[in-house]
Order: sequence, then C-alpha cells, then structure tokens
Amino acid sequence: MPNILVVDDKDSMRGMLSETLAAAGHRVDAAHSGKHAIDLLHNRDYDLVVTDLKMPEVTGMEVLTEAKEIDTDTSVILMTAYGTIEDAVEAMRRGAFDFITKPFDTDHLCVLVDRALENRRLVQENSLLREELFGKNATDTIIGTSRVMKDLVALVEKVSQSDASVLLQGESGTGKELIARAIHSLSARNDRPFIAINCAAIPGELLENELFGSEKGAFTGAHARKIGKFEIAHTGTIFLDEVGDMPIALQAKLLRVLQERNFERLGGTKSVEVDVRVIAASNMNLQELISQKTFREDLFYRLSVFPLQIPPLRERPDDVEPLADYFIQKYCREMKKPAKSLSNDAKGILLKYHWPGNIRELENTIERAIILAEGKKITPEHLAIRIQRSSEVQLRDGAGLKEIGAHAQAAAERGTIIRVLREVRGNKRKAAKILQIDYTTLFDKLKKYDIGTDDI
Repeated sequence: MPNILVVDDKDSMRGMLSETLAAAGHRVDAAHSGKHAIDLLHNRDYDLVVTDLKMPEVTGMEVLTEAKEIDTDTSVILMTAYGTIEDAVEAMRRGAFDFITKPFDTDHLCVLVDRALENRRLVQENSLLREELFGKNATDTIIGTSRVMKDLVALVEKVSQSDASVLLQGESGTGKELIARAIHSLSARNDRPFIAINCAAIPGELLENELFGSEKGAFTGAHARKIGKFEIAHTGTIFLDEVGDMPIALQAKLLRVLQERNFERLGGTKSVEVDVRVIAASNMNLQELISQKTFREDLFYRLSVFPLQIPPLRERPDDVEPLADYFIQKYCREMKKPAKSLSNDAKGILLKYHWPGNIRELENTIERAIILAEGKKITPEHLAIRIQRSSEVQLRDGAGLKEIGAHAQAAAERGTIIRVLREVRGNKRKAAKILQIDYTTLFDKLKKYDIGTDDI
C-alpha cells in the first residue's frame, strides 16, 4: 500500500485530502506545517508528498527540496492558488511531479495521485536497470553484455553529447524509457528536468492540453492557466513515448515546436519560447504509418535525426541469465528473503523461451518465482513458463522480414528433420547423412527444435 504525506496548514483542506486518499486505498499521514512535514520525511519513507505551496515559515518549495534530498524518487504534487502558478512551475522544474490548482475536483486529484505513484514505480525500475545496463558511471555495461547492447550503449554515449532529436524504436518492454533517461543523464542537461509523457495513455483531445497547456477559459472546465509539459521541460528533456499514437492534427504543432522552438497555449495568443531536447519512442513501424497517412513524414525526419533500434530480448540471449540474476537479487532484497539462484533446468528454460514481453516479462517471471521458491534454488515449476514447440510459435504482429525468414527457416528445418527421421525409422546416423550434416549437429538441432520420440 503506497504511503502518502499530505501537507497543508488549513485543517479543513488537510482533513479532506486525508479522507479522500485513504478512501482510495492509500496509507496517509498528515502534516499541519512544512516543519512538521520535514520531520516526518526524516523518520518515515513516503512514495508521494502532496503539499500546499504557500505556508508560513516553511514553504511547500522547501518541503519539495527536502523530500528530493532525502529520496530523489519520491514524487511530489504541489497545490497552488491562482496567484502562485509561476512558483509552481519553478517547483516542477526542481523535480515536482505536477501541480494542481485550488479549488480542484477530488476525482482529478486521485487521477493525478495514481499517475504520480506509477511514475515513481517506473523511475525506480528504470534507475535500477540503468545502473546495471550502464554502470555507476552510466558507461559500463553490467547487464547487457551482448554485442548488440554494447553497440547500443556506444551510440547512446555519442548522441548524449549533442542536442539532436532521438527516435527510439523497439517492442514493448525493451526499455525505451530507460535508454531515454540514460541519454538525458549523460547529457549537459542532466541537472534539468526529464519529463516523460505517454502519448497513447491520454485521449487525443486532452493530449494537446497536457503537452502545451492552456489559458483560463480556453475550453469548458479551464478555470485557470495550465502549464504544459513542454514548458515544464524548458532547458531539459521531454520524452514522448508511443509518439505513433499522437493524432495527426497535433503532429503539426509538435513539428512547429521542433522547427521554431516556440508554441502557443490552447486559447492563448502569446508565443512561448522553449529550449527542450526531444526524445521520442514507438513500438510501431512509423514508416508504415507514413504510408497509411496517419503519421507525418516531415515529423518523422525531424524526430529521427538519430534513430536507435532497441533489440528485443530474444535477439540478445546472452543477456537473459545476467538479467535474471539481477532481478533475483533485487526481489530477494525487497522481500527480505535469503539469497537464491537458478537451477540448471531453470536456466535452460529461460534461455529457450522467446520472451514476447521482453525484459518486463522476465522481471515479472522472476518476481513470481521469488514469491514461490522456499529453498535456495529456483526450479522450473517456480517459473510458470511453457516452452512452445517450434511448430506452435506464432509470429508477433508487425514482424519484419528478418524475423519472418528466421521463423520460416526454423519451421522448414524442423519439418524436414522429422520427415527424414521417420523415413529411416529413427536412425540418427542415417538421418545425418541424408541431411548432409554431422552427427553432433543433428543432436543440437533435435534439442533446439524439441524433437522427441513422439514426433518420429
């Protein structure tokens, strides 16, 4: 259950917030002043702090600063009145997750709280993975020792030294946000904001408001000026995840920001100047979207000044075991369980599995195994993985020619080996001679394609 600290010097507001968040399933502590909040922060761990900005003696800005010094991953939401919005923007540039303007709807607050808690979870996950992938100095690979990952890290190091727009492409769960954060942390902007937004998670009609903000009265319900993510990310980096889901009408405004470095808020007439490095990501083939007229070609070329392809886990099998060992250590530590390791059979299963959900699926698999395993060894029954036979493996949506070719070759090889073995009634030496391969190669392929006596 998430721990939330509510800070407000007004009893009625503090009580209302505490009741609302407790009813939503969170554990809530309340502080009647900024000083009281800082005392609590030094004695307890909080996932989220919801604090008023203007308070006597110790302000919400000071609470924010202290919370971030104690734990940089703690999410902070600022509450502000109409006249303090510029202060709130400055607070967000110092690391606050977001702000909400008083008076506000409690449903809106709960949505914002859920987003903040999810953001904290992702930041913690990405930070741990980043340490392993890039080492303490964000350069050494610990997890990710395969050649493809070493090449990727070398490219990340190079592009991080420029302000070029980067387009990350890869399947879901491959760590695109992790790479984006690494580029930011290695860049000259690393002490400025890193703002991430998932374009697929926000309805199209609301996405423009989230990205570029709005003026009071711009639309029904716009009771105050809203500062968008681009403005908050000024001098820092903005990460546009799943950019392929952005409505095509909004793509034109994004293109203008990339070209002109300015935009107008919804309902506004004043041009807002921004200095933002843009990193975009997509798990879709943007070239296909261009041919379907759902993604602008000119925007694609603006975003992909430096394209990076993030490989799926099945293409980097050398990384599976070290990643699994890392997650084992992580969850044993978090669950306060004795150290565990993979049995040889469990290792074999992890290496044979095709990991359609990539690193995210591997992490979930290991987390479940740590919960189930009572002894020192993680065995196949703890993994809950069924290895599909080659004939059962289905191509994923959007598979490229390389993947289609590999799948077809594997299916053809398996079928031919089974046919020849049936013809020679299981005599493997005769089968190897007919197939024009040596005896040991045939055994390797029998193992690879899971061909047993039941198949012959």
